[in-house]
Amino acid sequence: MREPHLLSGPRGAPAAGPAPAGTPRTAAADGGPGRAALWPAAVAAAFTLAQLTLVAPGLGLGWDETVYVSQVGRQGPAAFLSAPRARGVSFLAAPVAALTTSVTALRVWLALLSGLGLFLALRTWRPLLPPRVLALAGALFATLWTVLYYGPQVMPNLWVAYGAFAAVGFFLRAARAPGEPRPLLGLGAAVAFVALMRPSDAVPLFLVLAAASLLVPAWRRPVLWGALAAGAAAGSAEWVIEAYVRYGGLAARLDRASEIQGELGLYIAVDDHVRALGGRTLCRPCDVPWRNPVTGLWFLVLPLCVAGGVRAAAGTPHRTPAVLATAAGCALALPYLFTVDYAAPRFLFPAYVLLAVPVALLLLRVADARTRRRRALLGVCALALLAHLAIQYKVLDSVTRRVRTDTVTLTRIAEQLHAHGVRPPCVVSGEDAVRIAYRAGCASRQPGGHDASITPDALARLGSAARSRSCCPGEARARVRPRLGGAPAPRTAEPARFPHAGVPLGGLTDRHPCAPPRHLARRGAARPLSRPDGGRAGRRASRGITARRPHPLLPVPGEARMQGAARTGLHPVHPATARWSTATCPGQGVSALSCGGVPVRDAAGDRGCVPRAGPLPGGRPGGVRICAGQ
Repeated sequence: MREPHLLSGPRGAPAAGPAPAGTPRTAAADGGPGRAALWPAAVAAAFTLAQLTLVAPGLGLGWDETVYVSQVGRQGPAAFLSAPRARGVSFLAAPVAALTTSVTALRVWLALLSGLGLFLALRTWRPLLPPRVLALAGALFATLWTVLYYGPQVMPNLWVAYGAFAAVGFFLRAARAPGEPRPLLGLGAAVAFVALMRPSDAVPLFLVLAAASLLVPAWRRPVLWGALAAGAAAGSAEWVIEAYVRYGGLAARLDRASEIQGELGLYIAVDDHVRALGGRTLCRPCDVPWRNPVTGLWFLVLPLCVAGGVRAAAGTPHRTPAVLATAAGCALALPYLFTVDYAAPRFLFPAYVLLAVPVALLLLRVADARTRRRRALLGVCALALLAHLAIQYKVLDSVTRRVRTDTVTLTRIAEQLHAHGVRPPCVVSGEDAVRIAYRAGCASRQPGGHDASITPDALARLGSAARSRSCCPGEARARVRPRLGGAPAPRTAEPARFPHAGVPLGGLTDRHPCAPPRHLARRGAARPLSRPDGGRAGRRASRGITARRPHPLLPVPGEARMQGAARTGLHPVHPATARWSTATCPGQGVSALSCGGVPVRDAAGDRGCVPRAGPLPGGRPGGVRICAGQ
């Protein structure tokens, strides 16, 4: 049958046959079907290898990853799964996470799986586009730093991109061959996969494909609508059922999901996504300056390249795939660009992979152009692509180094908790509670925020019950002796009382300079101090950690680099009546493990933190400390 024409061009052009000059070659011109399959396979293999070498080593579980892995992992209790999340990506991690706690094994598994997923997604388009186009489109998508970074991670967005790309390919194949059942089955499975991973992304995909089926007369077949509807219903069934079980209905879950995402509405977040490409995995709120404009230039050029690719495909057999890929990509991008008031680069993965098709058509059209300036055009394109790859690698290296540093710190905290007797059952609460709790084998409970899974009163009762069983009574006292640069201060502060229990935790004390905590000696308040440059240390919220039983003194890892060369600590008090907590650094807020059921900073008020100079036990440099006694 003849291919429907969605762009201007000669009516009745065959779906296959010799292409005009400058059109990308067909599979036959590339050496036959066997050799043609090597192009996408080579791209997928290179993508997998890049993940294993550049990203996977030393990269611990992130906050969102920990939530998904904990649903099927064996290391600790499941974290709270908030309303917008779906469990689909947890199923992908289950074969490894249920057998081992090794993050490295999980990274290798997902890197291999994501490489295979890229190959299978490209393969669905083989009857539609030449292998050169598919390989270049896959390479353009896979070389983005965001895609490489999230490839071996337990996050749903990359898998949504694969499913959406495959769904559009199967839809076109089913429209071309009405009598073949395999494309219809593939279409339903691809839409179900997208809905299983992220139901909100399945909605625009379903709508754009259903609209295409209605607008094109040759595609107005109930079987296409049935495949789309069946796939969407099957993939979202678990999410909808859970809405009625846990939230009281689908509308209630959607309302809660909108609230967590900042109340969906009309926003312009295009500039937020551009700034996030500079190395931010989440830009919320995205009020940071655009300090590296070069990292977002490709994003600004992308619409022009897409328009050029659609125009280059006009009058060729590739016009319909180019148009539908562009329409689907734009439909999947619009909700994140204009209804969400923050940005994360991973949100646009489905749009990027679909829009890579017209961009690849444009680049190959330029490469095949028979003009006098062909060499100059090829040189400009080659230099632009090389510069693009260099920028992507530089940003990727910066992000992975930062995350590896956090991984070392959080792992060290969990190891110290284990070394001092923290064992399940235990409960952790606070901003970074999810990551630390899972590493320590504890549950994480939050009394507030979008992951609120317990009320403050219930958390306090939980701590009170634990304290009545295990917390030792008494009163802790400590004499404060501030030192600056190793010299004793001329005076000694008065003894102070500390009302709650805890265990000292290591914080990110060796990463950011912060002001000497003189205010702690005066009032004992652990307040975050803003850095003059407005950096991350001044904006980082407190990292409160809550436990259910007391533990002895725990050293703070690392060395706190204070302004004025001040190193502060807390002198140990009577071991039978003292329970200890730790602040990471005044510039970053408090990090405390408390048996009282609430973080020390919240419970102790202005009397919770007292610093003292001097090394830690064992001669290690001191960090900022808080002593908390009942």
